[in-house]
Amino acid sequence: MLSFYFIGIGGTAMASVAVALSQAGHRITGSDDGLYPPMSSYLAEHSIACFTGYHPENLLRTKPDIVVVGNAVSRGNPELEHALNEHMNLVSMPELVSRELIGHNRSVVITGTHGKTTTTSLTAWLFEHAGLQPGFLIGGIAENFNAGCRASGRTENGYFITEGDEYDTAYFDKRSKFLHYRPDIAVINNIEFDHADIFGSLQEILKSFRQFITLIPSNGVLIVNGHDKNVLETAGKAFCAVERFGFSDEFEWSVPDFTHGETGTSFELLHNGNRQGAVQIDQFGKHNILNTVAAIATASHAGIPFPVIAEGIRSFKRPKRRMEIAGEFDNGITLIDDFAHHPTAIRATLGSLRQRFPCRRIIACFEPRSNTSTRSVFQKDMETSFNDADIVVIGKVHRPERYAEHERLNTGKLASAVSLSGKKAFVSGKQNTRYPEDIVQFIHDNIRKNDLVVLLSNGSFNGLRKLLTESFLKKKLNISL
Repeated sequence: MLSFYFIGIGGTAMASVAVALSQAGHRITGSDDGLYPPMSSYLAEHSIACFTGYHPENLLRTKPDIVVVGNAVSRGNPELEHALNEHMNLVSMPELVSRELIGHNRSVVITGTHGKTTTTSLTAWLFEHAGLQPGFLIGGIAENFNAGCRASGRTENGYFITEGDEYDTAYFDKRSKFLHYRPDIAVINNIEFDHADIFGSLQEILKSFRQFITLIPSNGVLIVNGHDKNVLETAGKAFCAVERFGFSDEFEWSVPDFTHGETGTSFELLHNGNRQGAVQIDQFGKHNILNTVAAIATASHAGIPFPVIAEGIRSFKRPKRRMEIAGEFDNGITLIDDFAHHPTAIRATLGSLRQRFPCRRIIACFEPRSNTSTRSVFQKDMETSFNDADIVVIGKVHRPERYAEHERLNTGKLASAVSLSGKKAFVSGKQNTRYPEDIVQFIHDNIRKNDLVVLLSNGSFNGLRKLLTESFLKKKLNISL
């Protein structure tokens, strides 16, 4: 048994790996300065001791064998400085996953700008449903497992399924995380410009994906979105078999047609022109069909028969904060929580909600929090991302002091563009009111019967979900018909 100390344990992947290692018998402690649900609750449920704030005394008290450094941790962090001064054994989270969890298992890595968490969760569940007992690392809490990470249940011929992120590894290792995961089966869902804090251009991102592809052995397979030109450009350098998925009959994995119903989407799947069978998912939107086909193709390459795959899909539950219904309240009000923060993801999420609920109003609450969405790089793209919403609420830019004014997302300009399209827009934090309580008040002043309220953020939105839930339960809503 080893003892691990996680600096920045509140990160989604960090917390998930910490719990997985704890369940494997290791002693785990850690610290963070901003723990919030669901990861704070997840750590507490598994009795992981967490310190609030970064203090060298925490390391002196716990005396860990290995210190795991999160990629949000940089020089100047008091615990990191102590660990360096004392020559403690430091490791990045991706390196730890490669060494302790992937090990000698066959490695499945799901990558792409969008859809990684859902695709990885579904893939892991299909393997589990087939009895393969996979290990996995998912960038969220997978509902079917109530976990974000676990070790493989097999000592021989096991699989480990990883959500492969192109973000950098640690302050001392600027390579993309997925370069540590040694893929045998790899998926690339899509590639767009993102992570503007570490990548200067789309070409830099494509370079990382090309490096990732060179890790796949010649007897491995690369499964790619056949509609994405950036993906196809990188796949052209592969030394392994490449299989495309999408809606064209030219692709190896093809969906010739699909139908949206009241409860989801159904489609027929072809492989190399041969009918595999019917698939039913409780989701809407083409992006969710593509995520599903990518998972099916991956499971097929692990030898799982299609009938077993189709059966597994029917019992799949989406991960938390992926179109998660956070609450249903009086007067038909529904609160939905979603991780979307990139313009493409926001557009896809709202489009899916519009397909599923064509007659209900959508109040979209967006928090510019990620290192890309807080910048002006996507100013124009954001202006058209809310077309399927009826009312748009824009939260405060997270840590705006990091950027000069011209480099920062202009929320006022975004609201003006949304208003010009005929929608009501509200910019939070502009008046002498508490944030995000001003959003709660705005929603109560404007909500109607059967409205959907959707939260779009990759963070906590300053506790807006909890505030709205409490207010919907306690207050009598001023409902208009």
